[in-house]
Amino acid sequence: QLQVVESGGGLVQPGGSLRLSCTASGFTLHYRILGWFRRVPGKEREEVSCVSTRDGGSSYADAVKGRFTISSDSAKGTLYLEMNSLKPEDTGVYYCAASPTPLSGRDCLAPNHYNYWGQGIQVTVSS
Repeated sequence: QLQVVESGGGLVQPGGSLRLSCTASGFTLHYRILGWFRRVPGKEREEVSCVSTRDGGSSYADAVKGRFTISSDSAKGTLYLEMNSLKPEDTGVYYCAASPTPLSGRDCLAPNHYNYWGQGIQVTVSS
């Protein structure tokens, strides 16, 4: 049984911070790339960030570059997304995803690479 579960979402004021966590069962055995994606109001699912356990590299969407940081802890089986300087346009449902495909951190951002997905967690940025 493989499970991907997000936590840490909620309501935050513009300029604030949140830290999302994602637990993935069988982390060390099954996954090589892990990522965060989001669905914002009025738009389809879009990339946020990803990290590769193959080379340790990561990628970020232009909209979050310099504000968000992705990291992982294989010992804990957990993926993190630290979000700083949050903006109202960051509001949406955030999804954690994982895949055994051994891509590099430079190439891991496209959602079609992922086959295990969490249910999503709401992040709302509003004053």
